[in-house]
Amino acid sequence: MAVVEHALLPVRAGSEAEFEAAFAKARPLIEASPGFLSIEIRRPVGTGQPYLLLAEWSSVADHRDGFRQSDRYQQWRALLHRFYDPIPEVSYFGDPL
Repeated sequence: MAVVEHALLPVRAGSEAEFEAAFAKARPLIEASPGFLSIEIRRPVGTGQPYLLLAEWSSVADHRDGFRQSDRYQQWRALLHRFYDPIPEVSYFGDPL
């Protein structure tokens, strides 16, 4: 069973292009993580709406205890968290119905 990580990323207005460039730099950090399967970020359709992050992991622990406790996550945070207001909440989802 794979686990889907879901987060709505409230990127500050006016910094979208800079955020997208920073995400391109951050992507290899998460992709190198054990248990990582895929990641997708979708642009909002409406102005002022959050980006959608969907990442697939082998388990919640691979994300929470693996990636989030790693040096790669500290680099990820340095690249991306300055764009968020507020910091996004993460949810996890299991197998489709």
